[in-house]
Amino acid sequence: MPAMAWFTRTGARAPFFFASLLKTLLVAALAACAAPALGQAYPSQPIRLVVPWPPGGATDVIGRLMAQAMTPRLGQTVIVENKPGAGGNIGTEQFVRSKADGYTLVMATSSTNAANPHLYARLGFDPLKDFAPVVFLAEVPNILVVPAAAPWKTARELIDDARANPGKLTYGSAGIGASQHLAGALFKNVAKLDILHVPYKGSGPAAADLIAGHLSMMLDTGSLPHIHSGRLRALAVASKARIAALPDVPTFDEVGLKGMYASAWYGIMAPAGTPRAVVERLNREANAILQSPELRKQLVDFGAEVGGGTPDQFAAFAASEVERYAEIVAISGAKMEQ
Repeated sequence: MPAMAWFTRTGARAPFFFASLLKTLLVAALAACAAPALGQAYPSQPIRLVVPWPPGGATDVIGRLMAQAMTPRLGQTVIVENKPGAGGNIGTEQFVRSKADGYTLVMATSSTNAANPHLYARLGFDPLKDFAPVVFLAEVPNILVVPAAAPWKTARELIDDARANPGKLTYGSAGIGASQHLAGALFKNVAKLDILHVPYKGSGPAAADLIAGHLSMMLDTGSLPHIHSGRLRALAVASKARIAALPDVPTFDEVGLKGMYASAWYGIMAPAGTPRAVVERLNREANAILQSPELRKQLVDFGAEVGGGTPDQFAAFAASEVERYAEIVAISGAKMEQ
């Protein structure tokens, strides 16, 4: 039917029809605009947790424990993505370029966010300006360990022997600039010792040589299984208080070495500019998880001290660690090229 004929037949009803049609279209348009806004309740899609280290290490283990526990609490899958390389710098540099919407998080560590800024000539990110700290998860203190067959039964005996025989005792590490290297350099400085650093390509080969008696000692965060198996002897822990996993092992403070604190720490951060409400939601859920008996036991059995706290507390701690590691790296003399 021609348009004019249709208009003539509808007569006076036409204005009413067009008004009704306009109202319907307007309501539909408003609904379409409102739908995305209503769907923005965080989180509304899966979340990526970037682990800038290979699978199987401490950062990966702790990250996966948190991802698994956060998934049901957030109602969205938290997917762990391993992006290793350059001491954690590659994955972290890629992360800071992510959209600041809470859907990409990173496992920040004492290496990437405290030591590496002083170790590497080119970092690719600012350890403070490019991050929105969410929650401090845990720290794993370095433990002074020696072979089970070693003659030293206490840290004091080891220190006395090292002082009596300068340049003869050795300590191993996973490589130049690794946590074991930096902890060993700090120990050497605080205790005023002349001991030789022997770098390896990974902590596994270093631990194997230590167990075999080819090294005198290590300050390591991953030696707990070897201690429990009796292959290594723990002499001291580099934390301010004894750890639950080794309640009979004294701190360095207790053996007379004040200020000998060396731990690998782990936390979740978001890109700078992430909405505060999103950061606080993630913080609340993570703190609740950290209080759960199951997760606490898993972390304690791993040799960790369980963290928690507010985003602001984590931010202040991270900033203080960047400053503290400047001195530790300077003491070690380590420098890396990316």
